Amino acid sequence: MGQLDGMVAIVTGGARGIGAGIAKVMADQGAKVGILDLDGETAAQTAAALAVPGMGLGCDVIIEEPLQAAVKQIVDAFGGLDIMVNNAGAGRMALDPAVTPASGGARVEGMPSDMWDEQLAQNLRSTFLGTKVAVPYLKTRGGGSIVNIASIAGQSASPTLPAYAAAKAGVISLSKSSALEYAPANIRVNAICPGFLWTRAWQGLATGMKMTVPQYADRDPRDIFLEVVKNGVPLRREQTPEDIGHLAAFLSSPAGWNITGQAIAVDGGITLR
Repeated sequence: MGQLDGMVAIVTGGARGIGAGIAKVMADQGAKVGILDLDGETAAQTAAALAVPGMGLGCDVIIEEPLQAAVKQIVDAFGGLDIMVNNAGAGRMALDPAVTPASGGARVEGMPSDMWDEQLAQNLRSTFLGTKVAVPYLKTRGGGSIVNIASIAGQSASPTLPAYAAAKAGVISLSKSSALEYAPANIRVNAICPGFLWTRAWQGLATGMKMTVPQYADRDPRDIFLEVVKNGVPLRREQTPEDIGHLAAFLSSPAGWNITGQAIAVDGGITLR
């Protein structure tokens, strides 16, 4: 028997990457999983391939009404909601002070205000709305778990991605506030802070490094990423979407019933330095 047998989970941004890893682990542990993603077609494919076939829907989770409708559709289909994973988000990083918004990122001084607003919406508003929409259903079940995917960028100074880092710090703070608010309803709220994972975001960053850092000009983006991991991760290995999924499943299982309000890094020791 899996530790999530009989439970229903929703994972936002679950079509690929970290979200897909979380969905896979939770389904492997017996949960019925609904996936919400801007890419509805891939969300449906990912959901159909799970050990316990789930449901994948196209949804922009920063718009409240479509999110409410999508969550209700999954709840109606599966009979309730026990776990909400607010994973949807995106980041942009500036590689050096000369990087412009057109090349994918900017530091504070050169950042357009609309880029700031976009990052806060994608990474913090999405978590706020996911929590807001999920709580009434979790209360109906007598409690449950909310897992918010933050970042190690939200735990330390991050001048090359200030908006993303600020948003993820906000996710951590929101998780703590929500944990205290909803503890009387037996709803546990925790944040996970991933480290270095080979996702589309890191692929884009490594590609940018290849184009702008002379020593990387002849290197494959994947090799660049692995060198960053080797030099920056004390355990000298990358983290995987399934690593994040295993912690999310544990926090949402009966084994994690007394853990709430925590921000836990899954980073191979990066934040120890």
